[in-house]
Amino acid sequence: MWEQEILGIDFYHVLAWLFIYSVMGWIWESCYVSVKERKLVNRGFVTGPVCTIYGVGAVSVYLILRPLDGKILPLFFCGIALATTLEYLTAVVMEKLFHMSWWDYSGNRFNFQGRICLGSSIVWGFFTVIMFEILQPLVERITGLVDEASGRGVLGAAIVLYAVDFGFSMATAMQLGEKVAQMEQAMSEFSEHLQESRIFTSASELLELLDSYRRNRKYGNIRERLEKYQEMMADRIEKMGIQEQKEAAIEKLRVAVEKLSNLIVKGGWNSRRLIKAYPNLSKASKARERLMRLSRLERKENKEDVKK
Repeated sequence: MWEQEILGIDFYHVLAWLFIYSVMGWIWESCYVSVKERKLVNRGFVTGPVCTIYGVGAVSVYLILRPLDGKILPLFFCGIALATTLEYLTAVVMEKLFHMSWWDYSGNRFNFQGRICLGSSIVWGFFTVIMFEILQPLVERITGLVDEASGRGVLGAAIVLYAVDFGFSMATAMQLGEKVAQMEQAMSEFSEHLQESRIFTSASELLELLDSYRRNRKYGNIRERLEKYQEMMADRIEKMGIQEQKEAAIEKLRVAVEKLSNLIVKGGWNSRRLIKAYPNLSKASKARERLMRLSRLERKENKEDVKK
């Protein structure tokens, strides 16, 4: 098994590189997100210190683009194309498998279906060049520190541990998909109520509120967010002179947030870990999609008014 070759590289080295790049990817992702969130975040699908998508992506890109080694510009542009394709396919597969999206570029310019965007694609191009010029020689040196016989034993143990961890995380993600569906249903009901009550004057304003809520649906600060939204909505309702709708609107928000809070608390530590690691977890929401269409239409109309 270990001597079998994949695009000219034996299976032992392919697997060793995959695990090393997975650990590197986990370090990069966890550090980036932890700094961004200002707290420690285990940014990985499994509980162990690996981010498999980086390992699979890096090894795949390296094996396919090896003939371009040393050619910076071809590596950069081919890296963009190949890594972006892998990212898109991964997003589609994970959405089909778990019935929810794990990342969302909808707020980024030049995105496609929220699964990929120009900014991240350019980053993948730079990463490809860095991988060939710096990381791959380092990875090969790390692999060479252990003799192959011992390395096979280490890899065998790593595969067993990863399989157990992956199975556990897979089961958690399947259950989490159902919980996220309930979360999104609560938010859809709330958004429809706000639209009907006309508390917000534009779809863009309402979409900004709902996306802010979705980004901050983290265990521990839910009630704090609820109080802020209640105050904001109360002020808006008072200014609009529709006090009779105040109680109903705030109660709708309370129900949505309490339902979310209960789902997260009852989900177990691994569910909470995944939600913290992937705060943009969501299911396709018809209400949100409708708001996005209305928001785009509003922006288009505003631009036309400015031109006039």
